[in-house]
Amino acid sequence: MLEHGGNLHDAARRFGRSHADWLDLSTGINPRGYPAPALAPAAWHRLPEADPQLALAGARFYGAPLMLPVAGTQAAIQALPRLRAASRVVVAAPSYAEHAYHWGMHGHSLRQVRYDGLEEALDSCEVMVVCNPNNPTAARVAPARLLDWGAQLAARGGWLIVDEAFMDTTPELSVAGWSDRPGLIVLRSLGKFFGLAGVRVGMVGAAPALLEALQDLLGPWTISGPAQHIAIAALRDWRWQADARAELLQAGARLHRLLGAHGIEAAVTELFQWWPQRSPALFWQHMAERGIWVRHFEQAARGIRLGLPLEEGGWQRLAIALAEWDLSTRTSK
Repeated sequence: MLEHGGNLHDAARRFGRSHADWLDLSTGINPRGYPAPALAPAAWHRLPEADPQLALAGARFYGAPLMLPVAGTQAAIQALPRLRAASRVVVAAPSYAEHAYHWGMHGHSLRQVRYDGLEEALDSCEVMVVCNPNNPTAARVAPARLLDWGAQLAARGGWLIVDEAFMDTTPELSVAGWSDRPGLIVLRSLGKFFGLAGVRVGMVGAAPALLEALQDLLGPWTISGPAQHIAIAALRDWRWQADARAELLQAGARLHRLLGAHGIEAAVTELFQWWPQRSPALFWQHMAERGIWVRHFEQAARGIRLGLPLEEGGWQRLAIALAEWDLSTRTSK
């Protein structure tokens, strides 16, 4: 199992704090998630046959011609490598580790390439995987460039997979609207912007034949009835979506100012921020000792990723911990 944020069981065990004592900033999930509606009894008792309204609601929200609902984009990440014969695959790095992990498991030739080297790597692969914006570094690739890359790959039977899990606050940068083009596959998640990670619903945009093959591979009843009901409501609730975007823009700007006041120049998405850190394990330890759970990276992306506090008390707790970090680093020099 690869390491991910949100693992509070690990935090509680390591540092002897109950779950309730933690300020969890280790994920990029909206801390003020969509309020799930009441569920009809049938949602619990009937087999969860696919509701066509979910695919339609997803296509409308993401501006895509066609979308396949899946049990979180993780399901698609694990399945897509099984739909191709052995291929040369380039995964942008550093990025969400599950992509490289699963492409490496199914007989493909895998290379991980830095974002600034993707253009040069295009001719040497049949499949390219790009997180946009990137998790964890917040790097972005312009839509026009992605569409050009996708066309080049498609011309030789290849794929461009664009993971847009953190795109919902900047929909104008999405390529979902072109996802019916041959070879272009777009992944979207309801877990981040909607704060519904627990319902495990994602969407895949692609050409109809590829979506049909993916659906056949995943099999029936992939998304529970309650999850479908909640996801349809969230995707249709444009008032909540507009309010959430405005709130996240404000919260992201506030976090950026707070970090800047402590000499940290972070790369920004509205749901998380990341910066290179000389000793990420020391920063992580400092925060964990104060009951603040952050995500630290020691390998290719040597740095810290920080999500958003929910309440004012969390903001103040983070500010105090950052001030204490400043003091500790000054006294240690």
